[in-house]
Amino acid sequence: MDNYDADVIIVGAGPTGLMLAGELGLHKVSVVVLDRLAEPMRQSRALGFSARTIEEFGQRGLLSRLGAVDVIPVGHFGGVPLDYRVLSGGSYGARGIPQSRTEAMLAGWAADNGARTRRSVEVTGLAQDDDGVTVSVSGVDGGELRARYVIGCDGARSVVRGAAGIGFPGTEPTVELRFADVSGVQLRPRFSGERVPGGMIMVLPLGPDRCRIIYYDRDEPLRESAEPITFDEITDTFQKLSGEDISAATPSWVSSTTDVSRQAAEYRRGRVFVAGDAAHVHLPIGAQGMSAGVQDAVNLGWKLALVLKGQAPEGLLDTYHTERHPVGARILTNTLAQRTLYLGGEEITPLTDVFTELTRYESVRRHLVGMVTGLDIRHDVGPGGHPLLGRRLEDGELTGEGRRTTVHELLRGGRGLLLDLGGDGALPDTAKPWSDRVDTVRVERGEKLPVVDAILLRPDGYVAWITPDQGGSTLSEALEHWFGPAA
Repeated sequence: MDNYDADVIIVGAGPTGLMLAGELGLHKVSVVVLDRLAEPMRQSRALGFSARTIEEFGQRGLLSRLGAVDVIPVGHFGGVPLDYRVLSGGSYGARGIPQSRTEAMLAGWAADNGARTRRSVEVTGLAQDDDGVTVSVSGVDGGELRARYVIGCDGARSVVRGAAGIGFPGTEPTVELRFADVSGVQLRPRFSGERVPGGMIMVLPLGPDRCRIIYYDRDEPLRESAEPITFDEITDTFQKLSGEDISAATPSWVSSTTDVSRQAAEYRRGRVFVAGDAAHVHLPIGAQGMSAGVQDAVNLGWKLALVLKGQAPEGLLDTYHTERHPVGARILTNTLAQRTLYLGGEEITPLTDVFTELTRYESVRRHLVGMVTGLDIRHDVGPGGHPLLGRRLEDGELTGEGRRTTVHELLRGGRGLLLDLGGDGALPDTAKPWSDRVDTVRVERGEKLPVVDAILLRPDGYVAWITPDQGGSTLSEALEHWFGPAA
């Protein structure tokens, strides 16, 4: 009999790995999270998350753990201003929330759900067989751990991805952004960035006298040295671009990033998966990086749990790649497009002017906002013509069974959800054999529900089945497809 240290080993205790650990823990799956760092990172590359990630945190009741969340309604696409409220539920996302704060929240949630995090443990390789995956590690007696599945959430230089033989094709860097978190200086906020002669500058407030400075200097070549960037370099270039002297400020962090864009050729190889930056890297614009990783986790978690519990067939896991790989590819495309608009010189002014003209059309604004926020994601969930099929169901108040609740409250347990709007009295009986995986709730009305008889939601909040529909599958067919055979 195979001896496992856990059902799942997650490599990397960043937002993606911790979100995934919490998702699996909801289903009583045993999880070990490994991280090479002795303690969580104090630096915060991401300072917020997208509108869709706000919803996914809301689906698990996590927003209250973060405290006050400042949602910004307006933003930009490559520096071209956009009002994100053109979509219902749309916003430029939650801003001013350091990644360290998000990680701390997710670490607490994962631990509450039974996940164990082991630090100062570095993964050096892995080998998989028909029954599981053996992970080679340093910092653990014996040097090996074993699990039924392994998920690499270990960043752009993922050891898991490399050891599994998963390719990481993409484009080489052409531009470099430098940034610094500083205190003791008062600067005018530049939330969407400003194009200036020679480049671009951005100033993001982090507190009463703290801010993040980001700039692009068209004259500075890509750094070839492995030596870290210095604050003196930051102050000199920032003054050249903005005319403002920040040399008296106190830096807490300086770093740089490029527009290197790569995506894993496979999100799954056998019993090994990749997610987050291990699956996709790109220029950080619009908080799409961390948000995409969280969304990877929410997509994969419930599927893997059903398979581990023997309730769904192994083939369900293939939908993780088929659903999330196109989303990642689209993020790479839109961030490269924004790079051109954002960082190009005078030669792209005609392009920016035409692009600005196009954003006067509501259909264009809706398209851009949906793409950047993730609110327009539509999965292929099977036959049917209803416009909501495969899309996320927006949160809203529901009235039924003598109480008031919301869509997100009903999704907190990470289970499937059948909303019975009273159109067919046989629906609850049809769904009963799946009651160990799917909750059925009678709903009299809902402020944002379409006029339909019933809606089946996957645990990630996407509509898997809806009736009445034109040419769709039956409820039992949809239940079996997404939740496995009846009990």
